[in-house]
Amino acid sequence: METAMAAVVREAGAFGGLLYVLAPDDDNALWLAMAAGVPQSIAAPWRRVAASDAMPVADAVREGQLIWVAGQEEMARRYPRPALVLPYDFSLAAAPVASGAEVRGGLVLLYPGTRSPDLTPAARAAIDAGCRRLGDVLREAEDRGEPLRAADRPRTLRPPAGPAPSPGEASELSAFVDRLPGGSCALDMHGRITFITPSAAALLGADAATLLGTLPWEALPWMDVPQVEDRYRAALVSRGSQSFTILRPPDVWLAFELYPDPSGISVRITHIDPSEGARSSAEVPAAGPSRATVLYHLMHLAGTLTEAVGVQDVVEQTADQLLPALDAQAMVLMTAENGRLKIVGQRGYSAEIVDSFDGVPLSSQIPGSEVLTTGVPGFYTAFAELKRAYPSVQHQDGMASWAVLPLIASGRPIGSLLLSYKRTRTFPPGERAVLTSLAGLVGQALDRARLYDSKHHLAHRLQAALLPHTLPRIPGLRVAARYLPAAQGLGVGGDFYDLIRLDERTAGATIGDVQGHNVDAAALMGQVRTAVHAHATVGASPDDVLAGTNRLLTDLDPDLFTSCVYVHLDLAHHRGCLATAGHPPPLLRHADGRTELLSVTPGLLLGIDPDQRYAAQEFLLPPGCVLALYTDGLVEAPGVDIEDATAALAGLIEHGDPNDLDAMADMLVRHAPAPGDDIALLLLSPG
Repeated sequence: METAMAAVVREAGAFGGLLYVLAPDDDNALWLAMAAGVPQSIAAPWRRVAASDAMPVADAVREGQLIWVAGQEEMARRYPRPALVLPYDFSLAAAPVASGAEVRGGLVLLYPGTRSPDLTPAARAAIDAGCRRLGDVLREAEDRGEPLRAADRPRTLRPPAGPAPSPGEASELSAFVDRLPGGSCALDMHGRITFITPSAAALLGADAATLLGTLPWEALPWMDVPQVEDRYRAALVSRGSQSFTILRPPDVWLAFELYPDPSGISVRITHIDPSEGARSSAEVPAAGPSRATVLYHLMHLAGTLTEAVGVQDVVEQTADQLLPALDAQAMVLMTAENGRLKIVGQRGYSAEIVDSFDGVPLSSQIPGSEVLTTGVPGFYTAFAELKRAYPSVQHQDGMASWAVLPLIASGRPIGSLLLSYKRTRTFPPGERAVLTSLAGLVGQALDRARLYDSKHHLAHRLQAALLPHTLPRIPGLRVAARYLPAAQGLGVGGDFYDLIRLDERTAGATIGDVQGHNVDAAALMGQVRTAVHAHATVGASPDDVLAGTNRLLTDLDPDLFTSCVYVHLDLAHHRGCLATAGHPPPLLRHADGRTELLSVTPGLLLGIDPDQRYAAQEFLLPPGCVLALYTDGLVEAPGVDIEDATAALAGLIEHGDPNDLDAMADMLVRHAPAPGDDIALLLLSPG
């Protein structure tokens, strides 16, 4: 495996690679098996990559084709999470590793950011051949009964050793290094010091022997700042030279230049004049937010966007997290709708400015529209730059700088994000990559939120079609009904109620709750309600209504169960009869205010046992009483005993006004626990 891995990295012209395998004990994920040319610490956040993750290697394996990411900007657009953790300029190829028709893993190859933006045909051919060789090696290991497993420790391929210098060459090399101004040291791929000159140790203010084998930012406390490790990682990942200046307390300014190659990093250290320290530091290209800051942004933004369930949630979470974190003062979130720009949310702008752009054609020459159609971000340090790009734009918002970022999901732009700054912003390359990556997270969340909103709308339309639009008017019977969807999830479930007119003086009332909170539950609710209605209208008794409905559900085998109460109301004789299938018992408020629980032996939930029989119980239904049928969402709450909650509901009914059922229904719903479950309520009062 090491031979095949070294060959594909070399022949494909890459500086490093990562080999992932589909382990037999975790076939839903790719596990890192080997790293070449980079330390494992670089890939540590992705030692395990889920097959469904938005990662290049997962996409390559899932799609069965090579994925090429041409540089930092494209990485930020297409794969924002890895781009945030490694905000450096490098290119990447990912390809499936297969033996015959069976995919066994994935290969990631790393290239310097300075290389050509295209992968050459020769490199593609080398990658294809190398993946086949690696696939054969993995198959042979499996045939021997030695497959790689998820728990196996990844291996690091040693860099190729160069020719050892002769004694004379070593002496000349040492003299050459000593004659150079300043000091020199070498770091291995893990950042440890492997060589240091006496002059370099003197500049660092430490003994050379104590520094060998250490990480500079651990051995020297004053180097334990984000930019030092960040520049080392940048040199390692981008394979480009890096530089920075730092103050060695109390007053020694040092300049560091890093030059990487496949075996490690050479470092030049020079002393600079204290008066030039600040100027020299400012001349170093900005790296953008430090690694720690990037991870902080990623953790908080990803965490909050994961909890966002709708488009407006995404707008609020983006504004709450991004504006203070990035020191921006305003933002606008935009999508496309019917060929026009649609503003779905904003923070920091007046309604007049927002309304002037909402609904303009996508062909309009304005930043948000063009970024949405092209997927290319725009960064404008001053209004003059914005005006050159978009001559028709007016300086309406009074801001100094702007970033217009594409919201990418599934490889395509689905919207754009405008960030505005009151103070001038220069947008160095590192910050541009971070902003583009963060916008990618917002784009993925927005795509999920739009899907959620569509499902939410569809589910509510379905439920609205299945619940009764109006209840029948029955002489001598007053009715009030309420339905509240759950606060969490799709907001649609299987709670239902119905009032069935049987003749001039009899009626049937039912309420029930299908297990689950999704479209399947809503659809089954419609079937249950229809079945109850059908059995009731042919004159079946309450126990037979439930038994017949139960047989239908068990025949349908929906894998969902339903609780239900059915009550037959004889208004002429002021009597009722009820049967229940695992449902909370009704409450009856008498005319004097006393409220009792109508207990009846409950049968099994509907849909479990086709031969289940249900008990029926008669009760008096005098004029002026109120019969309350409800689902468990009205009484159940975490940590609250159900009997205590039912007693509390009975107390509320006792103190309600029996002459105003609508007011009583509103009061009962208002005092319900926070709706983590659907609530259905049906109040009935005979005259």
